[in-house]
This record gives sequence, structure tokens and C-alpha cells, in this order.
Amino acid sequence: MELRKADFGPQFRWGVATAAYQIEGAVKEDGRGPSIWDTFAHTPGRIKTGENADVACDFYHRYREDTALIREMNFQAHRFSLAWPRILPEGRGRLNPKGLDFYQRVIDRTLELGLEPWVTLYHWDLPQALEDQGGWTNRDVVGWFAEYAAVCARAFGDRVRHWMVLNEPAVFTVLGYLQGRHAPGRRGLSSFLPAVHHAALAQAEGGRALRASLPNAQIGTTFSASYVQAAGPTWLSQMAATQYDAIANRLFLEPALGLGYPWKRAPFLHLLRPYIRPGDLERLAFDFDFIGLQTYFRQLVRFDPLMPATWAREVPHEERGGELTAMGWEVWPENLYHLLKQFAAYPGVRRIIITENGVAYLDTPEGGRVHDPKRIAFIQAHLLQVRRAQQEGVPVEGYFYWSLMDNFEWAEGYRPRFGLVYVDYATQKRILKDSALWFREFLG
Repeated sequence: MELRKADFGPQFRWGVATAAYQIEGAVKEDGRGPSIWDTFAHTPGRIKTGENADVACDFYHRYREDTALIREMNFQAHRFSLAWPRILPEGRGRLNPKGLDFYQRVIDRTLELGLEPWVTLYHWDLPQALEDQGGWTNRDVVGWFAEYAAVCARAFGDRVRHWMVLNEPAVFTVLGYLQGRHAPGRRGLSSFLPAVHHAALAQAEGGRALRASLPNAQIGTTFSASYVQAAGPTWLSQMAATQYDAIANRLFLEPALGLGYPWKRAPFLHLLRPYIRPGDLERLAFDFDFIGLQTYFRQLVRFDPLMPATWAREVPHEERGGELTAMGWEVWPENLYHLLKQFAAYPGVRRIIITENGVAYLDTPEGGRVHDPKRIAFIQAHLLQVRRAQQEGVPVEGYFYWSLMDNFEWAEGYRPRFGLVYVDYATQKRILKDSALWFREFLG
């Protein structure tokens, strides 16, 4: 099947995505406060490569040229996140005028280039000052976040029409508060359970804070997702897959849709009840204008009696027999189609935007070019699955590639490269990869 931009429709939005902590650098400049990721990245043993994002891609100083690259590739939209500690260094109260001014400049530059700014309020960089008070385990974080959302709405709402409240709450609660693999590095259910409930509340309260100031804005939020399949035909395997799916794909989506937590699919979620106060289940719901779907791979799971809560263990990607990325993830494009169908089956989901999808390889320049044929093949295969879903009536209305450029890949450091633009971190030179040139032609 030949791909053409026109096949996706004139209203389909094409964009690239980034996150503040992964690209900005300038972590101690112009009044920015420390985030949990600054602390985590500077803790020995936390980042596989021993690196940090103090400089990263230096987007803070190079945003003008970097946003111009988005226009050069013929994209329409620029998705980026605001750094909470750059705007409110202590997480609440005192505003940082220089932080606000930076994002004013980024938004103005985006609009100057004829691009749409799509703004994410929270992409994992919680102010360290709030983590010192319990972070996402402290119920007060719901109010702190609503205050931050209101500040951003007032500051930028006159020019930003598209907003995303949270980035992948299932990831930052599981990896940050259950497994300890991401900032702030906490482990155990005693941290995870309150963090889940407070993030779910903040997701809705953040939406309400935006709506109160910006009644005509398009407000969404983003969910990490992986199509879950049972590794075997047994009842136990199916049960394990059902419980895994509840955590991977339903834990934050269904409360937002007014369906409550997926208790029946994952009974261990009843452990959330001590943290739920009267009226909370109603407050979890918010009528989002669109749902952001973010996906990279499927989850193939088997029953494992030694795994508490879900009784499920993921089959290692290297045992599945397919191609692997630099992250060690299986390439299986049908994952995207199945997830689009699964999300669209909810009556409350009216519009879906793929706010992240992409692939990391170990790219290297050759003669001033970066040849990445596997990335081009990945993009084409996944766009075919988007078109397949569209043809079956799924209301998918946009695709944002992750990411604009190579960046600090959280606990993995700088080794995996997701970008369409190659970054030489020593010189900060940018090179459009072949995949960027493919998009330029496809979208031209």
C-alpha cells in the first residue's frame, strides 16, 4: 500500500514531540529550580551511562534553530513540555519571570514559523522542593498541580490552543514510585498506590484548571499504551494478560472517562481504597477533547505465580524472534492498530492523537549524512497501521513522531537515538537524518 499524506485527510495533524528535561539543558540558569530528574541523574548508579541532562541538546539557547528544523521538515505542529521548576522553582508560590519569558519566546517562535504549539504541562520533571514534601505520594500535589496549570493557562493561553495535562502517568508512577528505575527512585506499593491516585486526580484537576481559564482550548492528556497479548492459550495466561492490560492501558484512562478504576480486571487495585476520599471517584473524570496515545511496542505476557498483583511476567523482547531496537524493544507495527481499535471502543473517546511513536537506533554520521533506513521502514509500517485503523472508522486525527532530535533518554543516557535530527553532543551540531528528509518529501 502506497502512503500519501492526502490519504490521512486535510484535518490530520503532523508533528514532532520533545520533553523539556530531555533537551533544554540550562538546569541552573535564569532562576530554574532543581527537579527530581536533576537529583536522580546526579546520583551515582541511576543513569546507565553515568550521564546527566545539565546541557542535553542545549535547546534553551538553540530553540530558534531547532524549531526552524521542524518547519524545514514540513511538519505542522510542535509538541513540547513546560518545565514546572523553571516556572515555579519551589513548585508553588513564587513565579520565575525568566522561566515564563523563555516559554513565551518558544511559543512566539513556533507561531512565527507557522507551526501550532501543542503544550504538555507535566513531562516528569517534578520540582525537587515538592518531592521533598512527598511528591506524588502527598495528596497536596493535586492542588499544587492545579495551581501550576492555572499559571500556565494564564501565561500562554492567548496563543496556545492545544494542551496536554500529563505525560504517561502509568510510566512515571510505575518506574518512579514502584520500581525505582526512574526519578525519584522510590520502590514499593506504599509509594506507588498513593502516587497513582493523586496523579489520576491531578489529571482531571489539571484539565479543569485549564478549562476554567481557556473554555475554547483543546485539552487532552497522554497515555502510554502497549497492546497486551497472552503468550499461551491457557486460562491462566489469559487472566494474566487481562490484569496486565488493566495496568498498562486502563489504569488512568478509565477513571478519566468516568468509569472508575479497573477493579474487576485487576482486583489488587482495591488496595487504592485507603487513599480514596468521599467524592474522589467523581472527581477523577474529565471530558477531554482528545486522548493522546503513546506507544512503542506490544506486551506479550505469561502467567507467573511469583509475580504479585498481576500474576503476569513480560516475555523478554529478545525471545520473541523479531527485530529489536536500540532500546531492546521488539518492532511489531500491528501493536499500533490494535491499540487504536481498543481505545476507540470507549464511547467517551471521541478523538485520538498519536502524541508519541518512534524508534531508537545507534545512528552514526557517514560523510555528513545519517542513513537510517530502519527508522524510515518503522515509520512507514506504523503509518500504514494508522491508515488501516482510519479506514475502519477509528477517529485518529494526528501523528507526532518521537522525537524531533536525539536527546537524553532518561535512565538510558544518550546512547539510544530516537531523533529525526542527529545531535553531536560534543559540538551541538545538528544533522537531518534520512528519515527527516523522508518526512520532508512526504509532507511537502
